Amino acid sequence: MSFSTDVKKEISMNIPTARHCQIAELAALFEFGGKLIPAENRMEFQTENSLAAKLYFTLLQKLCKIRCDVRVMRAHDNVYFLNIYDEDAEKAAKMLKLSENRESVNSLLVEKMCCRRFFVSGAFLAAGSVNNPAKSYHLEIVCDSEKQADRLMNLINSFGVESRIVIRKKYHVVYLKDGGQIIDVLNVMEAHQSLMSMENTRIVKEMRNEVNRRVNCETANITKTVNAAVKQVNDIEFIRESGAFAALSEPLRQLAELRLANPEASLKELVALLDGNVSKSGVNHRLRRLSEIADNLRKKTQ
Repeated sequence: MSFSTDVKKEISMNIPTARHCQIAELAALFEFGGKLIPAENRMEFQTENSLAAKLYFTLLQKLCKIRCDVRVMRAHDNVYFLNIYDEDAEKAAKMLKLSENRESVNSLLVEKMCCRRFFVSGAFLAAGSVNNPAKSYHLEIVCDSEKQADRLMNLINSFGVESRIVIRKKYHVVYLKDGGQIIDVLNVMEAHQSLMSMENTRIVKEMRNEVNRRVNCETANITKTVNAAVKQVNDIEFIRESGAFAALSEPLRQLAELRLANPEASLKELVALLDGNVSKSGVNHRLRRLSEIADNLRKKTQ
């Protein structure tokens, strides 16, 4: 079972107790999976998600004792069709404050913050998905129109997150890519078990990334130190082979001999070997001077 399915299963089992929240969630399910067919005096809800179909059916029963005609089309994935007709369709449309030929629900249904929570839950259940957090952070809800996407984005963002919209083929998709904000939305939808699961995965993932960053940083520093030491030894040996070693000043010759005797020592270790009489920057300056002398000698031999 995928993480997205786990989230949907959890929120589908959390049926609101307040009537106004039940209507808000039913409204979201209808807006993202339903349509009015006035010519047939019919209201249809279509989904490939059995959890969404079950919740839609349950909410209709709880709110107004309306029974649905349920059909299942078996293809690659089951497709569920829930239809209500005539007086029942009119009754449901009135409850959702739908006008004729209008498929979007009235904004009055989501004025309360608690109703917004269940509207977002219903929208996610009908048209949303979320990636396995062990792989990547991505939550999205697919919308049929720009107007629908703008409205949903504003509802989600009213909880202090920053969802955005991207156009994908003929759809507008409201999405989040920040792990912390996805956790906030799971909290909005009251998917607390999924939230804890994602939080644990996120902590482990971030700790692993931090360890990798530190290891990479330390490896890079070690490589840089080793490469510098190798060049310093090569420069000093070139000076000696060129017969210019004796012409070096006493401080430079002392450090050159110390470096040759300790090719793997760090600058800090070289300072210690000099009994602390020279600072780290002083040692570094002398090594750079030796490199300059070697470079000048190479130019003369070319």
